[in-house]
Amino acid sequence: MNDMNDKVYIHEFIHITKQNRARYMHHMTANWSPIAQEQRHQLCYGVWGVVGSTGPWPQTVNMWEEDGFDGLASSFGLEFGNRILQDPALEKWWAAAADLRSGGFDRIVVPHPRTRTIEQLCADGAGGEVYAHELVKVESGSAWRFLDAAMEGAEAAESRTGWNLVGAWATAMQNLDECLLLWSIPSWAKWGAAERDQIRGDDALLSKASGFVRDRQRILLVDAPLSPLRTGRQPSREDRTDWTD
Repeated sequence: MNDMNDKVYIHEFIHITKQNRARYMHHMTANWSPIAQEQRHQLCYGVWGVVGSTGPWPQTVNMWEEDGFDGLASSFGLEFGNRILQDPALEKWWAAAADLRSGGFDRIVVPHPRTRTIEQLCADGAGGEVYAHELVKVESGSAWRFLDAAMEGAEAAESRTGWNLVGAWATAMQNLDECLLLWSIPSWAKWGAAERDQIRGDDALLSKASGFVRDRQRILLVDAPLSPLRTGRQPSREDRTDWTD
């Protein structure tokens, strides 16, 4: 069994302007993540493009791994401990990002203890050709029971579908009624086969956890070129290119 995951994660939906998705994903991985690693010990968990036919577009999903709530509090203090509510050292970076996005929606999520950290996932080669991202609404107060059941059924789900449950989280700062699941899928064909079975009523993914579910929304994601699950490493300063500075 893996060591208990005591990290905390920032999950972001980002609305992209015009044809800027590739530029924005590079700006976040190559231009932001190395700074965050050095200043905040914040790791890039992943940056993905949303498959527009399955959800809003153009949009990305970003996730950042923090050293628990203490690490997140320290990061917030660095960011907001000034009169402009923005780290003055990042003024140039913020200005560049503002031209690429129009806003977004963030949530803080806490992992199930058996969820692997990004370093463990990279070591395991857990990336896929495509990812299924699920926001699941559950009965109030039942988030952890749902996640326990989802994790218990994950091995059987992978055996039947090929989908690997790489992440399972409960949303913080609300009524323990929302969960996030991230499945790594080895091929588009494996995605299509499982979707075909589920629309016919054979839900191999959440068979053990379905009793808790009130609502469920699944979208598909594809890794950014420098996303750690694709490359097996954290982005570095050597990844920067002039065209997005």
